[in-house]
Amino acid sequence: MRRKKNKNKSHAVLTQKNSILILDFGSQYTQLIARRVREAKVYSLIVGHDIDLDKIKKIAPKGLILSGGPSSVYGDKSPKCEKGIFKLGIPILGICYGHQLAAQFFGGVVKKSKEREYGRQELFVDDHSDLLNGLPGNITCWMSHGDCVSRLPKGFVALAHTLNTPNAAFANKERTVFGVQFHPEVAHTSHGSQILSNFIYRICRCRPSWEMGSFIKDTVAQIRETVGKDNVVCGLSGGVDSAVVAVMIHKAIGRQLRCIFVDNGLVRNREPEEIKAIFRANLHMNLGFVNGQKRFLKRLKGITDPEQKRKIIGDEFVKVFEEEAKKIRRVKWLAQGTLYPDVIESVSVTGAPSAKIKTHHNVGGLPERMNLKLIEPLRELFKDEVRLLAKQLGLPPEIITRQPFPGPGLAIRIVGDVTPERLQILREADDVFVAEIRKAGLYAEVWQSFAVLLCIKSVGVMGDERTYEHVIALRCVSSSDGMTADWVKLTPEFLGKVSNRIINEVKGVNRVVYDISSKPPSTIEWE
Repeated sequence: MRRKKNKNKSHAVLTQKNSILILDFGSQYTQLIARRVREAKVYSLIVGHDIDLDKIKKIAPKGLILSGGPSSVYGDKSPKCEKGIFKLGIPILGICYGHQLAAQFFGGVVKKSKEREYGRQELFVDDHSDLLNGLPGNITCWMSHGDCVSRLPKGFVALAHTLNTPNAAFANKERTVFGVQFHPEVAHTSHGSQILSNFIYRICRCRPSWEMGSFIKDTVAQIRETVGKDNVVCGLSGGVDSAVVAVMIHKAIGRQLRCIFVDNGLVRNREPEEIKAIFRANLHMNLGFVNGQKRFLKRLKGITDPEQKRKIIGDEFVKVFEEEAKKIRRVKWLAQGTLYPDVIESVSVTGAPSAKIKTHHNVGGLPERMNLKLIEPLRELFKDEVRLLAKQLGLPPEIITRQPFPGPGLAIRIVGDVTPERLQILREADDVFVAEIRKAGLYAEVWQSFAVLLCIKSVGVMGDERTYEHVIALRCVSSSDGMTADWVKLTPEFLGKVSNRIINEVKGVNRVVYDISSKPPSTIEWE
């Protein structure tokens, strides 16, 4: 039976008329735009750039945002939206590619810049009304473009400029069409949230009505309606995402939910015991355990390509759930804690020309054939929104503050072959690092902190003897959503203590390094 497309999308879009619609032209920052709008307590929905006018009218958003993208608007195959969008009378904000597309539609000229702008640039504000209201005379903005609007359309005025881009922001106030060449949605742009808030409130006249309580109510009702009398099997990993999914589905259908924890051999130290204590004792879930260590490690033997690892793990997970489902009557649904960042990094959900970064085991890693339909109630939420849900649902603090852990587990924190011996080395090293992070009071402050086992060995000296052993990389990043991240400036004293403990306590390691890469250009995980 072919895997059916998940129809359990957020019910909120059908009832939230006070919303902002985001047209995706392929930017990796599109999800950040949605997140910033929701931070302003206004519902946002991402759709494909080629959405038809009737659908827009049905949704009836208060405003449209045209995202950035990797193409040039004058290219033969560049993505375009329906021209009628600019005639709907709905306020429009174009960002980067969207800024250029709006200018081109109204008769402006877009051409290759004499000097490309990437990274931080100084923006000089020329008009402090409307979009740039409340901003100082100059701010730092984040640019990422090789083209620019060299001539504005008739009726448009410049709002801001940089030293290389005279029309870095523009407006046609009569038509309520605005554009910015930079990215206000990223943290690197100072006052970026203020710019978006000005568009949302001052220009679109939205009200701050989006909150998690309404999401819970709408989603629980939709789950109950979608599932009916069927049973649902939910894969619990112990993280906040799957925990929230389990609690919400339990609220909707009660004992029709069966939770399963699969010990695939790729989990951290003491993880199975901790999950039993939390979900059985505290949350009173109907929880089953499956020991699948041998079958997962057998399939991963000799596999070094990270994409293959993810697909193998996703495929084996589904097989386990299908086998377990056969033991339960009327099970037709598989629940997963898929989030927006998972989706965008795997494949564009909107049909936009976004670049694929990596396959997440619970998104692109699922096989083409499976006997369970998917239910993913968090698919359009960000991690911080899920944590808010967890608090409202009454989950324990140890779940709410738990750092993200990848679905494929330690398999993608081992660069190269996954073996029981290498897994044990990584578990012990990770244990030391996270223990020291907790001891220093940093665990709840950082986004993720973990160890990675590299595929190389290095020469060392221990006890006056030559060694040739493994290298551990430490990764610690700060982030608010996982879409962008900065490496945490841990002190030399702290890193020295962790390194000394790992080298002395973990057999098989003689070198420790610290990863000082940010996202982008790197990803948080190594694979």
